[in-house]
This record gives sequence, structure tokens and C-alpha cells, in this order.
Amino acid sequence: MTALWDEAPAEELAALARRAGRDLEDAPALEILRWAAETFGRGFCVTSSMEDAVVAHLASRVLPGVDVVFLDTGYHFPETIGTRDAVEAVMDVNVLTLTPRRTVAEQDAEHGPRLYERDPDLCCALRKVRPLEDGLAGYRAWATGLRRDESPTRAGTPVVGWDARRGKVKVSPIARWSPDDVAAYVAEHGVLTNPLLTDGYASVGCAPCTRRVREGEDARAGRWAGRSKTECGLHG
Repeated sequence: MTALWDEAPAEELAALARRAGRDLEDAPALEILRWAAETFGRGFCVTSSMEDAVVAHLASRVLPGVDVVFLDTGYHFPETIGTRDAVEAVMDVNVLTLTPRRTVAEQDAEHGPRLYERDPDLCCALRKVRPLEDGLAGYRAWATGLRRDESPTRAGTPVVGWDARRGKVKVSPIARWSPDDVAAYVAEHGVLTNPLLTDGYASVGCAPCTRRVREGEDARAGRWAGRSKTECGLHG
């Protein structure tokens, strides 16, 4: 598939993203992803935390063999690694596992053990943000599973937007979906999900920084509990 925007300068891509965000606001997720696939071809990828494989599954329907980028921080639950392996085995996608520049042991030697407790922002920067920036270098656009209902910080997520920091088009095809929409899609298509989602976890991140949610809490309350931190830095 030949991408139409391989050589476009950043300002043209930004304008394209803003226009697509307006035009596709009410479009179904598959239509949004079909636009991305037709526009960027293999210059488009999906990122997945392996909380579930919904966006990867959707993207595979319009771009079989699509690259699915996964960040292996070295701190994941075994269930998350198992979900990644299962996705790679059964779905028509190409899973690419990114790792930080330093192992956990090397990071501990440089910054001291349990950096995630003392400076979680730095830990996320070293083990998530920088590896993703390295991994996205060859793409013009990337898709995420962000949803507006997940937290107040995500309420304004556009279905297509401009990632100014990375100079890429950012696609969030299920931004308008509710938990019921996700559950219905999973049930209809038999999509793989992380087993932790049925064990009290509403959002799955690194094991040291994730707990089960309590009744009445929002989906991301179990991430960095007790801190003002609500995002790892991948999305703003």
C-alpha cells in the first residue's frame, strides 16, 4: 500500500489531522482507521498496552498485518506479557516489542532501586516515553486506545489529532466509546483482553504502580494511587 503523505512537512500533516478530526468526529471506529490506513499505509501503526486488543483487532480488519507497538517496561504483570504473546499468536498483526535503553538493573544502578516510588515521572520517561519516541520514528501516524470517558484528562481526546511533540498524526478511533461499547465489541469478535480486567483492575499499567479499583472510582484511579500523577506522559 502506498502512503499519500510520506514526504509531507509537519505543518501539512498538522492541518490534515485537524481537518480529519472534524470530518471524522462522528464516524465509526472502522471508518476512522480505514482513513488512517489509506492515508499512511505502512507509515501507520497501533500502540497497545495489552490491556485489551480492541484497537489492534479493529486496525487489522482494515490493514492486515498492521504493526502493533508494545512497550515492555520491565515492570509488567505476567498477565500483560501473556496477553501480548497471545495477540501475536492469533491476530493478523505484527507485534513489535520496544524496550528501554537500560534494563531495570542498569536503571537501579544509575538512579537507585524503586525509582518508580521516588520519582515516577522520571521512571515513566525512561521506560515508556523515550522508548516510544524511538519506536515511532519510522511512522507518520499512530493509533491509541484512548477513550474520553476514562478520566477528566482524556475528556477532550479528538478522534484524529496532531501530536506536536512527536510531529505525528495521532488517531484515537474509540475515543467516543463507552465501556459498554468496548464490552460489546469484545464479545462479538472474541477479542483478547488482559485477565486482570476480571480481577478488579480497571486499567492495567506497570505492576508496582497499579492497584485494583474500589467501587465508585474511575477507571484510572488504580494508577499511581495516592499521587497527583494521572498519566505516564505518553499522551501529554
